[in-house]
This record gives sequence, C-alpha cells and structure tokens, in this order.
Amino acid sequence: MAKKFICNVCGQTFEADAMPDKCPICGASASNIKEVAEEGAEAPAGKGKKKLDKNSNTYTILYASIMVIIVAFLLAGVSILLKQKQDANVEIDRQSQVLASLRMRGMDKSDVTPAYEKIVEEGTLPGSDLPLFTCHLDSTNVKYVVPVKGRGLWGGLWGYVAVNADGQSVYGAYFSHESETAGLGALIAETKFQDLFNDKQLFADTTGTDIALTAVKNGKVEHAEYQVDGITGATLTTNGVAAMLKDGLQPYAEYFRSLK
Repeated sequence: MAKKFICNVCGQTFEADAMPDKCPICGASASNIKEVAEEGAEAPAGKGKKKLDKNSNTYTILYASIMVIIVAFLLAGVSILLKQKQDANVEIDRQSQVLASLRMRGMDKSDVTPAYEKIVEEGTLPGSDLPLFTCHLDSTNVKYVVPVKGRGLWGGLWGYVAVNADGQSVYGAYFSHESETAGLGALIAETKFQDLFNDKQLFADTTGTDIALTAVKNGKVEHAEYQVDGITGATLTTNGVAAMLKDGLQPYAEYFRSLK
C-alpha cells in the first residue's frame, strides 16, 4: 500500500511504497523527507508522539506538585492516627489523676481505665453542670471527687479533691502544675505534699458553709484541722493552691453540708 510523503525542501507531496532515498521531484536527500499520516490513520511508531522532557520546568513543577499532594495525604493520615492515640493517652492520664486523689497511685497504664470504670461514676452537682464524681471504693465506702483549677507562679495549677461520704473531710488529693519552679513550687505534684490534705476538714466549724481547707505559708499553721504547711520558698505557688481549693470547692459547700 502506497504511503504519502512530503519533502521539506520543495514542499511537494508524493506517494511511494517506502521511504525513498531522495525526493523524486527536487532530488533532496531522504533526511529532508517525512511520512505524512493520513487523516484518521495511526501515526507510525515513534513518530507523532511528543515525549515529556524530564529536564523541563514543566516536568519539575508537575513532579513536585504530585509529591506534595502525596506527602500531604500521608501526613494527614498519620496525624489522624496519632491524634486518636494522643487523645486516649490524655484520657488515661486524667483517669489516673482522679484515682490518685482516691489514694490509688502507681497503677500500670493498662489497669487505669478498668479500675476507673469500675469505681468512678461521672455526674454533675445537683442543680448545676459542675462535675461531681461519685466513687464506690466498695459496696459501703463512697467518696466524692471534685476537680479544681487555679494559677501558680508561672502557669496553671489543677487537681482533684476526694471528699468522704459525710461531706465534711478530705479523703485524698492530687495536684499538678504547668510550669512551677523545680524543687520549689513543683513539689505540689509530689505525694508527700498531697498526703498532707488527707483527713483535713473542709469547714472551720460544724455549721458554716465557707470552705476553710487551705494551704498556708510553711510554719504558719494555726488550725491543723483544716490547714496544711505550704512549700518552703514557694509562697506564690502555695497561695495559688489555697485559692484553687477555695474557688474550686466553694460551689460544692452546701451540697457537702447536706450530706452530714
């Protein structure tokens, strides 16, 4: 079957069975002749197809764009997976802090949630949306845990206070901090300080509803039944703990009084 060719020298087209050695019209060499694909016909192999230049700016931009999209999707997936794990760890840490206020410390991470779910019933203070956790250490031993928040010398303070079933005295406490000074204010996160609150009274007398439980400057305790020694050299952190207890527990005072 005859094929159609065009001469780049004379511009004339002609037909031949194969690529000629020269143009039959002007005699130009075969290097100046190319085959013309008929309309609707498939171009000869290796001809009529433009290859992408891998050294071009277009290729570089296209390649970079594709890689950015792929990496973005990968990072998004990893972020979602990590966030789920991080959220789970945050929740376990919160649960362990509540249990610490119930004198349940040093538990393996895997044991925290089962123990929490067995003991702690999350709820709210009657007539409000303030959190109040009812905790059953056994069938007859009930405690109430209240979260508290405040401000120290350099950052936030927080913790949990466990109150005995009679609503009058402290069973246990847990405190932590954001950025208090190591060896000074940071000592509020240690068990030694937290245990000072065990068995302290919430109120100064049997009839009042003002929270008296507090921490005072070290060596200045005058009422041992509801005051504890603060951290030596950390007066502002101690004051922060005192304010945190007052502000955090006062909204529950009437409820605790009603339990007597």
